[in-house]
Amino acid sequence: MLIEFTGDLWFWRGPAPWHFVTVPEPHCRDIASAASLVSYGWGMIPVGVTVGATQWTTSLWPKDGAYLVPIKTWVRKAEQLDVGDTVAVRLTIDAD
Repeated sequence: MLIEFTGDLWFWRGPAPWHFVTVPEPHCRDIASAASLVSYGWGMIPVGVTVGATQWTTSLWPKDGAYLVPIKTWVRKAEQLDVGDTVAVRLTIDAD
C-alpha cells in the first residue's frame, strides 16, 4: 500500500517528547483495514517513510482513531523542518 499526503508538523510534549504529522482521516480508514495484516502489537504499524530526499523506517502510532507519523530529529534537521511546517509524506505499508 502506498499513501501520499501533506500535513502540518506538530510537537507533543508528553513524558517523551516527539514530533508528528497526522495521517488524514480518509487514509486512516485504509490503514485500519490493513492493520490486522501488518501490526506487530499495540496497533503499531511498520512503514517506510519518505519526506523530501530522506527515507527511513518507523511505525505509525495509533491515536484516537487516527495514525501519527513520528518525524525523527535527524529527519527534521536533514529536511530543515520546524513545527507548523507543511510536510509532504509518502508511506509504504507492506502486508507481505
